[in-house]
Amino acid sequence: MSFRGRRDSTEATPLLQDSLDEEQQQKLWPPNPKSRGIVWGSLTLTFLIALVLVLGFNNEFGDVVRPWLGFLPKDPLLAAQIILRDAPVIDGHIDLPFLVRSQYSNNVTAVDLASRIPGHVDIPRLIKGKVGGFFWSTYVPCPKPDGVDGDFLDASWRVRDTLEQIDVSKLLIEKYPKTFRLALTTDDIKEAINSRKIASLLGVEGGHQLGNSIAVLRQYHALGVRYVTLTHTCHNAFADSCGYLPGMIPLHGGLSALGKSLIEEMNRLGVLVDLSHTSDATTTQALRHSKAPVIWSHSSARAVHDVPRNIPDEVLRLIGTGEGQKDGVVMVNFAPFFVANPGEATVAAVADHVEHIAKIAGIAHVGLGSDFDGIEDVPIGLEDVSKYPALIAELYRRGWNKYALAGLTGANLLRVFEGAERVARLLQLAGTEPKFDVYNKRPDL
Repeated sequence: MSFRGRRDSTEATPLLQDSLDEEQQQKLWPPNPKSRGIVWGSLTLTFLIALVLVLGFNNEFGDVVRPWLGFLPKDPLLAAQIILRDAPVIDGHIDLPFLVRSQYSNNVTAVDLASRIPGHVDIPRLIKGKVGGFFWSTYVPCPKPDGVDGDFLDASWRVRDTLEQIDVSKLLIEKYPKTFRLALTTDDIKEAINSRKIASLLGVEGGHQLGNSIAVLRQYHALGVRYVTLTHTCHNAFADSCGYLPGMIPLHGGLSALGKSLIEEMNRLGVLVDLSHTSDATTTQALRHSKAPVIWSHSSARAVHDVPRNIPDEVLRLIGTGEGQKDGVVMVNFAPFFVANPGEATVAAVADHVEHIAKIAGIAHVGLGSDFDGIEDVPIGLEDVSKYPALIAELYRRGWNKYALAGLTGANLLRVFEGAERVARLLQLAGTEPKFDVYNKRPDL
């Protein structure tokens, strides 16, 4: 599988680039002139027949023959299937582990992912939806429903519960080795997809799950976690949340001093900084402070639908590779409350968010982060993981070509992740020391 674009690419250029060395080419090519003539004649005749069928009988044979010539079918859904074959979806945020916690009490033996289970995700639907990878969100709720927890010192068991979520995720990945492969690096993702497995990454959805401790971050990383969302719907010792509804009162005014140290340690380790759920102040400060590219694992556009969880245009304009910008990818959330007014969330509405983010931040900075299994309602036409092709078809219908769509489905995330890996290598080679900042309200240290 190749996600690389080429400047001389055309619609007839395949996404999957194969190469053979000279010796292999000689073995495949007929050695004598007569054989070569027969082969060339046959190929030319086949091409001419296909061309006649496309040009003269386009309505009857066009979508059957066009793929033979290296072109996508005109039918959007057929085109989506072909695109996703070579550039499958890498979803930034799926809450399957939390469904296992809430529905099965973390009993992995009771979960049969090989058949249909409650929620939005199982193996048959992942395969049907052309999924090549996703982040398993190891999420547990905020300690206080209103998002306010004083000094964050009340016993909440959040670190224990997060470890259980990591355990559930890894055990399910191990339970289905023919389907899933644990991925710790971008190379792991590519190798998994090339072997027709689903790359499985781990994310932690909220700084409250760190127990106010940067040391816990290091241990999560050792267990395989590759992104941490700085906040959930609650403030924590590191940063301010945007909350869920308007009116969340800031606590730190963005990042705390400990939060800045957390980002520095995430950069050193190669853990992606996830800015979904954060306040606008936290987001802008994190963009300035992080040395590495960042992600929004499941967020949409506020200009399309005005809720605090979505990203305003002034923040989208800070994403990029120009002066004063930070490379990043916004992975669009499918949750109806974040997509449109009640009853109006559809495939087209989600596509509107994708297009707006691409328009403001750039087409290289948008991806997909469905929030499946973490949302109660779903958009019409995007009911579960089997429906990704419907969104790709909608965007193809709107004029997106296969290279832009390959970026959306996974290449943009891979670029950002590779950027974070590169920063981590450089910081480690420079001898950057781990962070040992201690939360100043802890009574034990």
